Amino acid sequence: MSSRFKSLNRILATTLAAVFLPMALAHSEEPTEQTSDAPAKQAFGAVRLPSSGQAQSIGFYSKGCLNGAEALPIDGPNWQVMRLSRNRNWGHPATIRFIEQLSRQAAKDGWSGLLIGDISQPRGGPMLNGHASHQIGLDADIWLTPMPDHRLSAEERENMQGVSMLKKDSLYADPKKWTPERTALIRDAAENPAVERIFVHPGIKKQLCDTVTGDRSWLQKVRPYWGHFWHFHVRLKCQPGSGNCKPQPKVTAGDGCDKSLAWWFTDEPWADKKPKKPVTTPPPKPRVMMVSDLPKECRAVLNAPEKPAK
Repeated sequence: MSSRFKSLNRILATTLAAVFLPMALAHSEEPTEQTSDAPAKQAFGAVRLPSSGQAQSIGFYSKGCLNGAEALPIDGPNWQVMRLSRNRNWGHPATIRFIEQLSRQAAKDGWSGLLIGDISQPRGGPMLNGHASHQIGLDADIWLTPMPDHRLSAEERENMQGVSMLKKDSLYADPKKWTPERTALIRDAAENPAVERIFVHPGIKKQLCDTVTGDRSWLQKVRPYWGHFWHFHVRLKCQPGSGNCKPQPKVTAGDGCDKSLAWWFTDEPWADKKPKKPVTTPPPKPRVMMVSDLPKECRAVLNAPEKPAK
């Protein structure tokens, strides 16, 4: 066989492989080695639709995935979904029901409607940006800015900014911005038995500690954390039917208005947030989480058929 003919054969084989190998991988029922070795945030961030099958949260809030997700409609009677381009309005059905229920209760308490931030990706998993958690469909961000009196355009939903509840250059909530309706909204969320925790900025937690009267038992679920000064983060408990969901330890007893809260107003929690002097040797990059690092069930979720549309 001539060298020219061999060369033509090699070109043809390479071309056919480039065309048909990706098709074969896409239709394979078994997880591929390529998938298991892929960076998890790229793999899950690229999927646009949920997997079929029973709804299950798999793994931990910051290391897992979601099967059988349900979408929160982008417009509801008492809510609107923000940042539509992210495609993160998916969650466990219990999370979707919770948001719908909270929106109805909040309307009774005088809140004009909820602006909903990130819930989860269609199949959960690590996100390309923005969160370490929100991976198993049981986390949801809810803005502390009430819904406007009109339906926002797609452009407005992308560009509208949440309002900080803090005084300028301060760790403390601004009493001119914080209203009884905001307290009632967080209380309504915390009193739902499905809720495990609610994360807010330490200044908001202190504002609640200083102003809530009567029954304060719900404050136990409201936990101070970095950020969260323009929205609050609701985390639901592992749901029935999700045997591979890993729960968080239960919150500590008490209302949390003690020395554990006072710690947030010292220098220690913020030491790593302050600008540092330039260094000549950059620190090593953190290891990228791979699909193979997630629970083994997540490979099947990633490769499962799409959930049929209702």
